Amino acid sequence: MPFPDLTHPAIDAYESAVVPPPDFTAFWEATIAEARAVGGEVSIKPADTTLTLVEAFDVTFPGFGGHPVKGWLVMPTHREGRLPLVVQYVGYGGGRGFPHEGLHWAASGYAYFRMDTRGQGSVWSTGATPDPVGSTGQIPGVMTKGVLDKNDYYYRRVFTDGVRAVDALIGQEFVDPERVAVCGGSQGGGISLAVAGIDHRIKAVMPDVPFLCDFPRAVRVAGRDPYLEIVRFLAQHREKKEAVFETLSFFDGVSFARHSKAAALFSVAMMDDICPPSTVYGAYRAFAGADKTIIEYEFNNHEGGGPFQEREQMRWLTERFF
Repeated sequence: MPFPDLTHPAIDAYESAVVPPPDFTAFWEATIAEARAVGGEVSIKPADTTLTLVEAFDVTFPGFGGHPVKGWLVMPTHREGRLPLVVQYVGYGGGRGFPHEGLHWAASGYAYFRMDTRGQGSVWSTGATPDPVGSTGQIPGVMTKGVLDKNDYYYRRVFTDGVRAVDALIGQEFVDPERVAVCGGSQGGGISLAVAGIDHRIKAVMPDVPFLCDFPRAVRVAGRDPYLEIVRFLAQHREKKEAVFETLSFFDGVSFARHSKAAALFSVAMMDDICPPSTVYGAYRAFAGADKTIIEYEFNNHEGGGPFQEREQMRWLTERFF
């Protein structure tokens, strides 16, 4: 396939024009404070598996609005002291899946938590967390769910869930609170950027071909969904463009990148027609942390580096956490 977006040297000069709204920080501080004030219990129960070299736990924690959110926690069976924590968020349409998936972090000596995504988990992996909040009319999918009001927008709930997942685990006796990382691919990469931008307890973030970045460019360049859900919405609601992009400005990975001081390992795929590479570079160049790296996969589409990138992540994070 042809390259769908800017390539070198043109992409080297690209910088996103997205800037956080003046009340960006206040909005997110109030949102997280509200969720924490609701409170709720954290449940960590042994999962029913045949795994013996690692232990798996079925976790339920209070997310946005105190709503119960699920996840899998997996740790080495034989462990000493507090472990570094890796929290992973999953891609669009997916859920937490099964506890035997993604064992490489636990096998490398980490406490590993994979968070379910509310209202998803029926496209390519299973989920167990509903989104009990209603909204106005939307295009099928979640990209336009509540998009006319930042307080009602779907990703306000998801990003809050992401922070509350860290809240649920960082105080556990088996976690070292000074070694907490977040990661994810595509939508999961966008969520990880948001959490790292909101929560400064995060020491490392690994966004892999991240989605939810540089919305104004993404909706004009992407060749496939999910960004095109927004395009189809605006094709019918022509008069609502300003309101839509005003809302999206509070959820843009570029804005969160400008607020994060964590160490960062990005990846980008130059043939990606779902998350255009310029949007990934836009977030990477805006990232405020001094310790940042991007790995480029020139001839890959949205699958990016796959296991190659997982290997790079394990090497990179081990250098910083061990």
